[in-house]
This record gives sequence, C-alpha cells and structure tokens, in this order.
Amino acid sequence: MKLSHIAGLCVVLVGLLLAALYFLEPTGDGTAPVDTSWNQPNATYPDEFPTLHDFFVLLHEDPTAVRQGLNNLVEKWQPGNAIMLLELSQWLPPETVGPLVRELLVAKLPVDEFDMDEIYQVIWSQDVKPHPNYADFKKRMFSNLDSRFGEYFDDSFPATIRLDEVRWGGVSRDGIPPLVNPEMLTADEADYLDDSNVVFGLENNGDARAYPKRILAWHEMFRDTVGGQPVAGVFCTLCGSMIVYDTSRPGGNFELGTSGFLYRSNKLMYDRDTKSLWSTLKGQPVIGPLVGRGIVLPRHQVVTTTWGQWKQLHPDTTVLSLETGHQRDYSEGKAYESYFATDDLMFEVPLTDDRLKNKAEILALRNNDASETLAISADFLLANRVWHDQLEGKKFVVLTDETGANRVYDCGDVQFASWNQTDTAIDAAGNKWQVSEAALTAPDGRTLPRKPAHRAFWFGWYGAFPDTRLVK
Repeated sequence: MKLSHIAGLCVVLVGLLLAALYFLEPTGDGTAPVDTSWNQPNATYPDEFPTLHDFFVLLHEDPTAVRQGLNNLVEKWQPGNAIMLLELSQWLPPETVGPLVRELLVAKLPVDEFDMDEIYQVIWSQDVKPHPNYADFKKRMFSNLDSRFGEYFDDSFPATIRLDEVRWGGVSRDGIPPLVNPEMLTADEADYLDDSNVVFGLENNGDARAYPKRILAWHEMFRDTVGGQPVAGVFCTLCGSMIVYDTSRPGGNFELGTSGFLYRSNKLMYDRDTKSLWSTLKGQPVIGPLVGRGIVLPRHQVVTTTWGQWKQLHPDTTVLSLETGHQRDYSEGKAYESYFATDDLMFEVPLTDDRLKNKAEILALRNNDASETLAISADFLLANRVWHDQLEGKKFVVLTDETGANRVYDCGDVQFASWNQTDTAIDAAGNKWQVSEAALTAPDGRTLPRKPAHRAFWFGWYGAFPDTRLVK
C-alpha cells in the first residue's frame, strides 16, 4: 500500500505499531473494584459488540483483513462503536482506510459530512451503551504514544465521568513538567518581576509564597511544602484555574502529576501510587482504583493578584526563581499567548453557555461535595468591591482590590460597607476589621475565616458544573 507523501507514510508507520496492539494482553492486574459506573463492562450481551481486533485491524496493510474488519463493524454496529472509530480515525492511512471509516461514520450518525468536532458533539449528546472493552481500547491505542498511558485505563476501573470525553492533550505523562520543591527567592532578589506581573499568592502558617503565572503557565503544577504542609498547586492553562490542594494523607501524601489527558478541556491529574486520574476542579479521583473511596482534597486559599500588590502586603514573601531546571521563555504573557488572545477553545467541549464569553474570568466557589456551586464575574466584582452573597445558606463577603484580586470570607450576620483595598474593612456599625490572608479580625478579637475560592474561565467552570449559579 503506497502513499503519495511523507506525512501519509508516517501515519502508516504509526498505524502499523498500533495494529499490533490487538495481539497484546492487557497489562492491568484486574484488582480494581467494579461498580455501576458509566464504563462498566456489559457481561450479559457481549456478542452484540465487535471485537477490538475488528477496530485495530483497520490499521493493517492487508486489504482483505481491513475489509473483513469493516464488514464486522457494520454487521455488529452499535452506537458505542462511533467514538472508537472517531478516536482511531486520526491514525488510519489517510488515502485508503481513512475515507472508508469517515464515510461509515457519516452514514451512521446524523451529520452531513465528516467534521470531527461536530461528530464529537453528536456522540456526547447521546446516552448510549459503550463498548464493554472501551477502556481497554483506549489503553492499547494510547500506550503506543506513551507506554505509561495504559496505566490509566482498564475495563474494570470505576469512573464518575464519561470515558468518551477523556481526550489526549498532545503531551506525554508529565510532558508538561511540574515544579517539585522549586527554588525560591526573596522579594528583593526577584528582580526579574515587574510590579504588574500576575502572581498566585499563598500564605499558610505564616509562610507567604508567590508563584508567577508567567512561570506556572509552562509547568501547570508545583509540588511544594508551604507552612509545613505538603501542597500541590494546579494551574490549568486551558481553563484558567489555579487551585492549591493539601495533599497530605495518613502515612504520607498524594504525589500528583500531569496525566497528559483532559476532560472537557480541563486538566486531568494522576497520582503516582495508583495512577488514578483526578479532576483538577474537584480535587478528587474520577477514573481508577481510588474512585468511590470518598477522597476529596482540602483546598488552600489562593489569590490571583499582581506582584507589586502581593509584596506590599507580604514584604517577607518568597517567590519562584527562574532557575527551574528547564529552558523556557518565562516572559510575561509568552506561554499560550495565542490561546489567551482569543475566545476560541483548543479542544471541543460538550457544554458551553453564552451568558459570558468562554474565557471570561469568574471567581469560582463551591462547598466540599460540590452540591452547590457559584460563579461570580470578575468584572462584576471589580465594579462591586464589597459583595455579599451566600452558598448553601452560609453568608460570605468578597473583598476585591484595585488589581482585581478577590478574597472571600465567611461573614455570618456581619455586613461590611467598605474597605481600604489593603488591610482594613469597615462593617455597617463602623467597626474596623483587620484584613489578612487567613481571616478578618474585629477589634474585640472576633474572627471571620477565609473561604477557598479561585479564578477560572467561565467555559471551564461551566463544563464541570453546568448547574452553577452565575452572578454577573
């Protein structure tokens, strides 16, 4: 089978490697618990579905084998076949088998032509029975790109998200390298930063740290010890969210990394011990052995602000050094420059909402079990520097300074009238409360604790929590 250009030949070579996968035995140990999650195998009617051989044989050079595989797929057509063919289509020989598969998908789905994004949307809109070996299909297909990817997928693994919405992000495991116990500088030493540069500020047990966006955009994660506690800071560049999790657990801590996969254009993390996949926005495992064990990571307070404002409030802060051990252009705004410059998404998502632009920034709040969530437009908060609201009946106040930085505090029945944008908030009775990263403190010693909240792009938050309340 000859192709007319080098790119096509490369696809065939990749295809030949993938074609061998259907001869391989799964590498999982099969010990993970099975529940009634979306991707559980259907053991009652296995003959309804084609075998994985029928899919992977399409990557073969033998026209007879390819034809037989296609015939089997047509004869045993199930709606769950569509996503597997769509995912496989990017590896098929583009001038031979590829067109046949695209024609089959167009014939079986309510579309007029082959458009990958449109077909994804059609598939995601359907509630269909998945192929009982769909997870194993993903294991074998993606293991060719990175052998470690196979550790994420197994037909026996429970899941709380649809597996067909888990997409490869184009990098290997930790291909976007996290910063581990990174080198820090004093404020005076950080002469590479301008006062207007965006930083993510964190204070824990008196330990104040600043993590510049211009660095984290290239690494997306850091694992560090702040105030004596192990933490993981997760910056999802695609969805604009920066969250800091407490990763301690009995006997150790969760070591989280970048899986290489996305869910609704949202970074999926993995833990080194079990290789379970974790939701960035929820801080809990969503695919793998840890699902169903009630694990939800506690969140630390983090603020998105400017370096000038942060160091004014915290002159003893430390901040990331440019000496990360990696060669990157750490200039302000350089990473993902073209992505941030438009409202377009890099990866299709099943749900969007036009009440705000896709990448409009919101302040995101939720309770621990995410039974109630709230998004407040960052522009709205900039125009309303003191904003009272409530979540699950618990009242809080959002204080926003001139840089747009938001801090959220439980307030109970205390009503605040104003604040000086730095360290003092005044309640309706005229009492002056001290503002800190941890709490609001009244003259009589009463304290109102800070609530975890973070910024995010509207589309990313809405995709994870479509029932969220929006204030704009």
